[in-house]
Amino acid sequence: MAGPNAPPDDPDSTDATPTPRSLACPDCGATFPDRWRCTCGSPLRFASRPAPDGGPPDPDAFDARSGLWAFEGFLAVGDDPADRVTLGEGGTPLVDADDAGGTSGDLWNAEFKLEYVFPTGSFKDRGATTTLTRARELGVERVVEDSSGNAGAAIATYAARAGIDAEVYVPADVKEAKLRAIRRAGATPVRVAGSRADVTDACVAALDGTDASDSAWYASHAWNPAFFEGTATVAYEIAHQRDWEAPDAVVTPLGHGTLFLGAYRGFERLHEAGWIDSVPRLYGAQAAGTAPIVRELHGPEAADPDGKRNEAADGIRIAEPVRRGEILEAIRETGGDAVAVTGTAGEAELDRLHAAGFYTEPTCAVAPAALRDLRDRGAVDADEDVVVPLTGSGLKG
Repeated sequence: MAGPNAPPDDPDSTDATPTPRSLACPDCGATFPDRWRCTCGSPLRFASRPAPDGGPPDPDAFDARSGLWAFEGFLAVGDDPADRVTLGEGGTPLVDADDAGGTSGDLWNAEFKLEYVFPTGSFKDRGATTTLTRARELGVERVVEDSSGNAGAAIATYAARAGIDAEVYVPADVKEAKLRAIRRAGATPVRVAGSRADVTDACVAALDGTDASDSAWYASHAWNPAFFEGTATVAYEIAHQRDWEAPDAVVTPLGHGTLFLGAYRGFERLHEAGWIDSVPRLYGAQAAGTAPIVRELHGPEAADPDGKRNEAADGIRIAEPVRRGEILEAIRETGGDAVAVTGTAGEAELDRLHAAGFYTEPTCAVAPAALRDLRDRGAVDADEDVVVPLTGSGLKG
């Protein structure tokens, strides 16, 4: 356990001869067997990006019955199926958003990827299965995570599946339904007063215990590169469900960017492998009043258009995303953008979703609301193919 939990300034953590499953820093080039961040403070990535040989398989012949693990050739974890910590996750439906009808002004003219039908009710299961698989590969006995709710519930559930102890640090005002899910999975929730950043600080402080038995491995959905291996599978599934044709654009909620960056990395890998012809434009939907990417791209007025914080979209109220530079790179490289969605717009969109049969939680509503805004101002044309992941279940409170 010394490797994963080495302090940030430990020079002995560098791995001079990286293996395919080593981690590398994109900023300074250092490599490590495993740790939660680089000695220079930057987030890490896997040192190599696996890709299957040959072109895309026949979509009709492709066996997707093993869920997201059907794309094992692209994954940097789970080489041995016996190590995989799985509940059959993946293969979420891709449906025509407008089959339910409605007036022309209410149509989304898009496909929805129903990520809320995962075992714990959110897309975070994509990252939890690969993160806990990595933990099992490393022989980890205890994990910690900090989360506003969904990631914590997913990590707790998959830790239970793996037989690994878990603690989840959550905001003091976390929704009771999410807290209940963490407890019922056998994990220990730790409530922290203050900002979302205070929650992360408290969790990081718990990584190194007073002795080896107290130390923990950081199963962070923001920092851990294994989590992004899982969220990248949303791109693989979308491409497969569309007969290996990428959409023109994808719109996701955007907080720390776990799904947004996962989609970017996934479509990039598909393109590099020759399985798709192009990478879609990526648009991130942020909560008004807590929209750092919008603020950087378009200024404070665009980030806070009505002077009120979108409190309902609690899952993405992240003031300082860990991978801010990567998010901006993804927007720049794909020709996408970020949009701040007000609480009023999000509430109206949530009502539309529920009326059309999509029972999602409030954070989900920011992405289709952002698409509506993007179409209204001509950033996304009416005839362009768009996919919007609906990320969390309305059953979560």
